[in-house]
Amino acid sequence: MGYMKLHRPMAKIRRDKIWRWRCQWSIVTITAVALIIYNAAANVWLLHPPSCPPHSTPPAAEPATCEPCVDTAPNSALDDDPIARLDLRLGRWDGSRSFRMFDYATVGDMYAELSMNRRVCLATQSSIERLHELLRIAAHWTGPISVAVFVAGDELRLLRAFATWLFRCQPEIYSRLAIHVATSAERPGVQGTVPTWAKDCEAKPLPPGERRADTVAWRARHPYPQNHLRNLARRNCHTPYVFLVDVDIVPSRGMSEALDRFLATAPKCPLCAYVVPTYELDRRVANFPANKSELLRLSKNKLAIPFHRKVFIYNQYASNFSRWEASGGNESLETHVSHNVTNFELLYEPFYVAPDTVPAHDERFLGYGFTRNTQVYEMFLIGYQFRVLSPIFTIHWGLQARRTRPLWREKQNEKNRKHFETFKRELFARYRRDPLHLIRRPPQPGKKT
Repeated sequence: MGYMKLHRPMAKIRRDKIWRWRCQWSIVTITAVALIIYNAAANVWLLHPPSCPPHSTPPAAEPATCEPCVDTAPNSALDDDPIARLDLRLGRWDGSRSFRMFDYATVGDMYAELSMNRRVCLATQSSIERLHELLRIAAHWTGPISVAVFVAGDELRLLRAFATWLFRCQPEIYSRLAIHVATSAERPGVQGTVPTWAKDCEAKPLPPGERRADTVAWRARHPYPQNHLRNLARRNCHTPYVFLVDVDIVPSRGMSEALDRFLATAPKCPLCAYVVPTYELDRRVANFPANKSELLRLSKNKLAIPFHRKVFIYNQYASNFSRWEASGGNESLETHVSHNVTNFELLYEPFYVAPDTVPAHDERFLGYGFTRNTQVYEMFLIGYQFRVLSPIFTIHWGLQARRTRPLWREKQNEKNRKHFETFKRELFARYRRDPLHLIRRPPQPGKKT
């Protein structure tokens, strides 16, 4: 009897222990399962975050919920005044360490895509006081445009202002541009304060008189490094062909598309340069010539003349404008070769379309004189054939005259003439050919082209 009384409490204690053990393991098991489910759900959530909302869907005052998705940030924060972020310590030097070059100071969002889809990039160069001419080029040229700009001192703030104005007021033009900067080691660009017209689409960009007097004086004493800028603009084109022009040379409408069609079917010719005829147009002419027939009508009335005919006839003489005009405009509207240049002459400097495998422009020539024709001269020695295109053309607005040329240009020309003698000897040594015996001498200035 005593044994039975003792056994019952012992059995109860054993049952209670077993019950508590089962409860504890149940809790542990449930907790473990819950943790496994939680971890699985967390992993799924982390691997599949909510997608970025479209830029236009969130209310204007609502904070971004998908950082760091950059497409939710306003474009003005990223692109408005992009040149302000230019680190002036990081430009690459030219060979003489006299100039710093900055590639892609600002790039439009369509420049890379256009460069992939078009065959020709227009390359040009400018100083600040001529940069407004770029708007005329961009109005006619729909392909990518690579432009190199020289700035000294406070001119950099004006370039920043122009880029900002384009971004805000001419986004279609801005989208096709790549702007590069060159500055002098002696007078490097400084950022400064951007003028108010940069954000005023009713204002005319780059009004005269905004540069400091000491900057203007410095520029007058120092030659403009146009060959540095030509190389800078050319090398930052990414199309198979480059059309290098000065900033005051305006292409005829639709030239980008016309050249694309022509080059798509033209026979492969690695040593061909396609010359685009250039005319000066009297400023009294209100409208750009619509086509070649209209240009020839203006030429007949002495309102358009071959480029540089009055100031330096040899500049374009070998292009043979008489032969180009002989068609009277009665020809195919599709771009084609009118004729080959068969009378190459010293100092010929056409504007042409070619791959950027042509020789670089020699950067020892500073200022004016022998800057373009020396490069064309070397192309001729290599064996390039110059072929004149029709009916496309380019225009320089305004008839030029010798009396309007400043004296300092003649001084720079004489200095570069001395460099040319050295350059000529170098070409003879490089190509083992006497350049002067390969070409005919320039005609007398009075001879008709």
